[in-house]
Formats: sequence, structure tokens, C-alpha cells
Amino acid sequence: MRAIVIEQYGVLPTVQEVAAPEPQAGGVVLKVEATGLCRSDWHGWQGHDSDIVLPHVPGHELAGTIAAVGAGVTGWQVGDRVTTPFICACGTCEQCREGNHQVCPNQLQPGFNYWGSFAEYVALPYAEVNLIRLPESLDFDTAAGLGCRFATSFRAIRQVGKVRAGENVVIFGCGGVGLSAVMIAAALDARVIAVDTNPEALKLARTYGAAHTVQASTYGAADTGHASTYGAADAGQASPDVVREILDLTGGGAQVTMDALGSNELVQQALRSLRPRGRHLQVGLLPSGVQLDVSRLIGQELEWLGSHGMPAHAYPEMLDLVASGNLNPADLITNRITLEQAPAALAALTTATPAGVTVIHP
Repeated sequence: MRAIVIEQYGVLPTVQEVAAPEPQAGGVVLKVEATGLCRSDWHGWQGHDSDIVLPHVPGHELAGTIAAVGAGVTGWQVGDRVTTPFICACGTCEQCREGNHQVCPNQLQPGFNYWGSFAEYVALPYAEVNLIRLPESLDFDTAAGLGCRFATSFRAIRQVGKVRAGENVVIFGCGGVGLSAVMIAAALDARVIAVDTNPEALKLARTYGAAHTVQASTYGAADTGHASTYGAADAGQASPDVVREILDLTGGGAQVTMDALGSNELVQQALRSLRPRGRHLQVGLLPSGVQLDVSRLIGQELEWLGSHGMPAHAYPEMLDLVASGNLNPADLITNRITLEQAPAALAALTTATPAGVTVIHP
């Protein structure tokens, strides 16, 4: 099969012919119909994930058709249209028995623990626990984006943060995760404020339901060591004080903030933007050495809520909202590329995060 292969960290990967995976007992092999390009793939390419062993094939947001079924798998057959969370849970441990598949200690993640979906075929373990049947009305491009960014945002906003109608919700970082969160929070009738350095991302945030956008001048981009500076957005210039603007827009602070990027600076801004007893959602992976104002957490009775993915059994509520038209994740897709174009798109994440979601067609 054709696949994107990383042979050295930080060195542009290439399209190569490699052996296709075989189905393992309890697992399946999918023909990849669509796979998303995510910043987590960039981190893996840079060598930030200790689970990766070179040579390696990245990719963890995917949808496709079952091409082969392993021994012991029931309820699934060749040709079924499916997607999966990026966390493939074992289904038998204590956390899985309690329904917390997203924190399974035995989890396997395609594109990290083993070769992923930037390829024509990908293997998936623990099929009966992790496969999600796609309705015929849901196309593969849209379904691919559900497994990581959209599902992660849905669980964070809806199930962990428990966002309610009328609440002020501030989303820091408007990449794929952030824009998904904007759309989901707006669908819950929250008053959403989107913060980013990229004016194009802020325009999309308005389209997806943000009531206000705040142009940040710079902030560190999730472990990259780079900062971004952009031109004018809504107000004609970047906000000199993001926190002050948010406090003014919310009348004293938001009920909920979310760091959708993973940045020390964003975390500090998010906590300072909360009103007393507010809730902070941490979804972006943070660099080491982040220091929190714990005194503020205690004195203001703030809640720090980590959220990591979403288990397969929690998908029905989200899929129902998509089917009803209340959520439109297809609108987040702004770019479709081929496997040959994927290495350059991966490398472009070094300097900036493009607005919207990029989908790869292997």
C-alpha cells in the first residue's frame, strides 16, 4: 500500500510503498477513505511523543470501510462504513468497565502506538469496543474529523464542561478543536467569544456562531517554540489586553474558558478571564514547565477540568445532533488534499495553523 512514512524526526516524510497491515485477533483492517491532518500529527513528526518508533506512519483521525475482519470479531463485516475514536480502548479494564474508555490504561492510538491512517489501509484493535457505524447520510470526510477534534470538543463542552444556554464561553485557539468547540457551544445557545491571532480563523469562528472575536497579538503555539503575529481582525487592530477585553465583554468574567491549543500563555489568560467559580477546560496538550496560579484557583474556587477524547459509546448523542442539522461539522472542512500533498501540509504546521480542517484522501 501507499503510505506517508516518517524516517527521521523533523525531516520531511515521503510517500512510500509499504506492506499493508493484517487484521489481528479482535481487530479489523480499514480501507482509509478519509483522514484528518491534526497538530498532534505534527508533534509526532517532531519527536514529541515517546510512543512513536521510527520508521512510522502518522494519522489518527479517520473513516473508511472494513477491508478485513480478525478472528473473534462479531457484529462487523467487510464493507461496513465506520469511524473510531483516536483512543482505541481495551474494553476490559476497570476504567473501561466504568465507561471511561478515553482514559483506558491499555489504550492504543493509531498514528502513535502503531502505524496510522496516512495510508491506504490501517489496522484497528479492539474492534467491538471502538468501531462506530456510520449512517449512510454521513460522508467519509465529515466522519474522519469526528474521531479526534470534533468529538474531543463535543465531550469537553457538552459532557465535561456541561455548558449551559446563556453562559459566556471563551475559546482560546481557533484551529480544528477550537472551531469545533465554537460551533458546539453556540449550538447549546451559549454566548461564545473566540480568541486567536489569525484573522481568517476568527472569521470562521463568526460563521460558526461566535458572538464576539478577540484578536490576540501573539501567543506561543503549542510546544512549537514559535509565536504568530497577524494583522487586523474585527476591531481593526490586535487587542493589547485580551483578558481586559474579555472581562468587559462578559461583565466581569466568563463562566467557562477552554484552551484548545495548548500554550502556557493561553492558560494564564484563560484563568484570568474567568469569573469566580468559573470552569476552565484544558484540551490542548501543554508543554512541560507550565506553572499555574494555584492561589487564584483556590481563592476564586475555579475548576480545572481536563478532557481527553470521547469513547465510542458516547457518539450517539453527537451523531443525532449532526443528523438533525443542529451541528454541521462538514462546514469546518476548508481543505482537501492528496497523500502526495500531505508532507508539505504537515510541514506547514511548523509556522502556522491553517484555518479550518484539512482532510487527506489516500
